[in-house]
Amino acid sequence: MKTKIMLCAGGTGGHLFPAEALADELTKRGYAIELMSDERADKYGSAFPADQIHIIKSDTLRGRNPLKLLKTAVKLGLGTLQAWKIMRTKKPKVLVGFGGYPTFPPMFAARLAGVPTILHEANAVMGRANKMLAQNVKVIASNFELKQLDGKLRDKMVVCGNPLRTKVLAQCGQAYRAPGKSEPLRLLVFGGSQGARVFSKLLPQALTLLSAEERRNIKLVQQCRPEDIEAVQACYAELGIEAELASFFQDLPAKMAGAHLVVSRSGAMTVSELAALGRPAMLVPLPGALDNDQKLNAQALADAGGALMVEQKNLDGAQLATHLRRFMQSPAELERMAAAALEQGHLDAVDQLANIVEDVAGLRRPKN
Repeated sequence: MKTKIMLCAGGTGGHLFPAEALADELTKRGYAIELMSDERADKYGSAFPADQIHIIKSDTLRGRNPLKLLKTAVKLGLGTLQAWKIMRTKKPKVLVGFGGYPTFPPMFAARLAGVPTILHEANAVMGRANKMLAQNVKVIASNFELKQLDGKLRDKMVVCGNPLRTKVLAQCGQAYRAPGKSEPLRLLVFGGSQGARVFSKLLPQALTLLSAEERRNIKLVQQCRPEDIEAVQACYAELGIEAELASFFQDLPAKMAGAHLVVSRSGAMTVSELAALGRPAMLVPLPGALDNDQKLNAQALADAGGALMVEQKNLDGAQLATHLRRFMQSPAELERMAAAALEQGHLDAVDQLANIVEDVAGLRRPKN
């Protein structure tokens, strides 16, 4: 019978994608993988490489309303009981958590069941759920250097990067080359639902302010919300801009690898993929995030020279046009940013994290 390893993650791509990458690697090493998540993970279905997916009751702590807090506490308590029963039945060697409040019940249940635990923190600042769990884990595996941790927690920290999916790794290693004089700038613009709405407003404004010749030198791929695509497409057609618009791109890693410049939000996964691919970016963090994580993620890559960070409150169409014109006129700067981004990439992150899992579980890694 295969040794069982349990993973838990919130039901968003930012949490599930690194968990998926680890699941793939551990499966290759001969282990049986199961996942605990919330109902949002259902949309991934059989795509997640696990023998079984357990949907655990969970909720997010919001506000100070006593009734809402009580309902949240009840859900988290029920989820913990669910997870504890699963732990007692499945007897995994280790549990790895990837953040989000849906990880709280499984991680707490693992402590009650005597199962060793590992936390992976993808952002440049530790999320609130992970902060509550960090004291009792064996290892904190991080994407960035988490400077805000105190001494005891810092002793547990191992910077290994963010595990990347196979489809991202397949695009890595392609050398970056800035556009030549007769070659258009391949511009990729994407974000979550809020990011897509903001960029659908700002980018047409910016491109309107460029000259006709400058617009002819842009080849655009942009994510838009479905309700915005028709209006944005009509604007670009009137401006004579070659554009591919969609509400979702199945081949986003390939499009990132093929871009001269990326304009996007700065979630941990996006920043990790940009670094691994070595692509320059203009990052616009999601404003109002509780832990300010996207700003800190963007700042980390910007400080390394691999990106330009612009806060949304400081960005309008005219400023965006100025930035685009600058990049179009400075291929050498794009080259420098691409090289700096690549230096921050962790292509072996999943291998490192899998090694940590085996060490904490007391498993001997097979020799190559």
